[in-house]
Amino acid sequence: MQSYKDLEVYRKAFKLFVETHTFSLELPKYELYELGSQLRRSADSIISNIVEGYGRRVYKADFIKFLVYSHASNLETINHLEKIQMLYPGLENKAKSLAREYDILGAQIFKFIEFVKRDWRT
Repeated sequence: MQSYKDLEVYRKAFKLFVETHTFSLELPKYELYELGSQLRRSADSIISNIVEGYGRRVYKADFIKFLVYSHASNLETINHLEKIQMLYPGLENKAKSLAREYDILGAQIFKFIEFVKRDWRT
């Protein structure tokens, strides 16, 4: 492994971030800087914390800490998507689809955290 870009969780999170960012721009104008901004920031936080954790990977505890932050941001992103499903029926299907993908990502991040705890060599 030569880069954080080699991590499957990073690649999936980045792909979802791009999809989520584009989706957030479909919200009504008055939500672009409220719920839309929160959604974009939480989705970005997932990948940013993976990258920062990887940058600190020589300190196993730091790597784990940032992966936990990433997992928490993933849950926050799902929560924002659930709010969108309830508030904007026209966007419900896409929000549900994204939430399912983030649920899968959350499981992958959790498994990666467990791998790092158990097998990561600094």
